[in-house]
Amino acid sequence: MLIDLLPVSLKKYFQMSKRQRKHEVQSAIWYMPLFYISMSIVFVAATLTLDLIVELDQQTYEFFRISGDITRMLVSTLIGGILTLSAFTLNSLLVVLTTFSGQFSPRMLLNFISDRRTQHALGIFNGSFVYVLLVFLFIGNKTKEAYVAVPIITVALAFIAAVTFIYFINHATTWMQVHNITETMKQSSESIINKTLSEELEAYRTEEPGDLMEDERDREKGLDSVKSGYLQIVNYKSMIEEARKDNIIIKFHSQVGDYILEGNQMLSYWGPGANQVDETKYCRMVEIGHKETELQDIQMGMHKLAEIAIKSLGNDDPKTASDTIFRMAELMLTVEDYITFTPYLKDNEGQVRVILLSESFEYYIYRGFGYIRHYARDNHLIITELISALAMVAESIDTSKHDRIWEFACNTLDHIEQEIIYNLDKVFLLNAVKKLADLTNHQFDYNAIERRFYPEKI
Repeated sequence: MLIDLLPVSLKKYFQMSKRQRKHEVQSAIWYMPLFYISMSIVFVAATLTLDLIVELDQQTYEFFRISGDITRMLVSTLIGGILTLSAFTLNSLLVVLTTFSGQFSPRMLLNFISDRRTQHALGIFNGSFVYVLLVFLFIGNKTKEAYVAVPIITVALAFIAAVTFIYFINHATTWMQVHNITETMKQSSESIINKTLSEELEAYRTEEPGDLMEDERDREKGLDSVKSGYLQIVNYKSMIEEARKDNIIIKFHSQVGDYILEGNQMLSYWGPGANQVDETKYCRMVEIGHKETELQDIQMGMHKLAEIAIKSLGNDDPKTASDTIFRMAELMLTVEDYITFTPYLKDNEGQVRVILLSESFEYYIYRGFGYIRHYARDNHLIITELISALAMVAESIDTSKHDRIWEFACNTLDHIEQEIIYNLDKVFLLNAVKKLADLTNHQFDYNAIERRFYPEKI
């Protein structure tokens, strides 16, 4: 009942799961400043207790005692100083966010805001300002002749705020450097793979489907989405356990990151216990929201990296596009190392309980490089870098994936018009293709590509 009285901006946090609420709160810009403001109130109480109740000035050397008039003047002066630093910090933050949105990707704004260093800096400024403001409020009309704790802690906070301002400017300018941006995006995606997907999915994956209860398949039942939005999080562990108890098999018709409409079939189930299934409990295991999240969606991280490359192409910045391509190649190795490309999830008894939409390494190759090659179009230098990146992936990856990499590269070359490419561009492009062909054992296919670019040699 009390939740209904809250504004929508706060009510939404109580409607989320614990995991998603933690992620959303930590990504909000108000979370860390609120913590520092709370701590500053505690410091105010402790400081005033030392000076007004314990009378610390009577128990210390005269060197540490500051007269009441000077203390009040000091605190009142530092209120404006700390507020000015806070204003400059917020202005710098807005400049950074505007730059990110215009030159890179609007989806990167959350990454900078949710960065711990950014939030700690904002928290220190807000906490320091609230501290000096409250202290001035309580000592402004006091006739006490000397203070110890108030001036010492106030000066210390002003010093910390000044250092933090320099640190924040350095942090913002460093974060905006291209290699740091792409590295941050790559690490974010790797974290999803290593921690989230590896723990929540890989422990239950099996390559052998086993008994899929096909004799019960003709009585398959569907479960529709209760609202429209992005499929954000699936509690696979609970779903597998409940499916085991109900003795059913669940098949997903959408995957995390997909947008579905209310009434669209989200999943279906069949099995001996299908008639006694409580569908509402399975609905609660699937979270649908108005935006995409990175908690279980590695594709979103790939899209961010791809958008950086695409924006850089539009801004005539090929070096940024090249750097992004190689970061994407590094991410492909993580995908191959930690993701088993099988849709079957089993319970602790070895029985398949959940069937996901089928994914393949080719699918992730397309998601990673497909958008980039589309917008690169006739930019032969970027296409050459892309082929070189694929060659590096092929050199480090299992040979079972070589055919897929070669097919993607050949399909990329099919859309290059041989008549308008510069001679040196052609030479370096074919060198990259030759290296990829040698690594993937497609030398014969390379000869056909070379003849296409040099028909006069036929």
